[in-house]
Amino acid sequence: MTEQHDTVADETAQTAADPASPQVTGGGEAEATTQAPASDAATDGAVEAASETDAEGSSDADAAGAAGAGARRRPAKTADLEREGEVAADFLETLLDIADLDGDIDVDVDGDRAAVSIVDSDEGRVPRRLVGTDGKVLDALQELTRLAVQSATGERSRLMLDVAGHRAERRAALVTIAQQAIAEVRASGQQASLDPMSAFERKVVHDEVLAAGLVSESDGVEPRRFVVVLPG
Repeated sequence: MTEQHDTVADETAQTAADPASPQVTGGGEAEATTQAPASDAATDGAVEAASETDAEGSSDADAAGAAGAGARRRPAKTADLEREGEVAADFLETLLDIADLDGDIDVDVDGDRAAVSIVDSDEGRVPRRLVGTDGKVLDALQELTRLAVQSATGERSRLMLDVAGHRAERRAALVTIAQQAIAEVRASGQQASLDPMSAFERKVVHDEVLAAGLVSESDGVEPRRFVVVLPG
């Protein structure tokens, strides 16, 4: 299900910067690692804006708490996710109106979570400053939107917010990075460490590594937590 809400406004002044894609670095020993696909998946968006992202960059303690909270969240039905998207769209539409910013709101369901995007409208482009440096503004906006949904529904939301296709583009870049690391590990038989990433980004890498039949872990402490790809 896809829904669109129109919002017309003028853009106000601020700066925005698109994050550079991380590069694969040499392999090294990973100490005190956490088996991360499940952990980062739970962290993905559970506390992200609380630290560097809408808590997709949280500490190990936060990740454990997020995992517990995720376990207590009842399975969402499609109708519930659609309702989350509608509430989020209303919240974001009001926010854009107040800020006098351009943008349309697209609402969809992506697997087990609502997916909401602020996209360019006929009246103007979405201000890229809503993404912010390293996506920090986007992550904070996502957390605010989740809190608005939780307030309206009484249920913790795992809604994913995108602005101007930033997350979609970042996901595609991360898949390429993960594939390069996978090829490097297979060729050398040595583990490879990637640059620090948010939990959302780590989750994308973990999924790609898992699909390739290899194993990955997360190491380090936020905001310098990174993925280590291990030989199969």
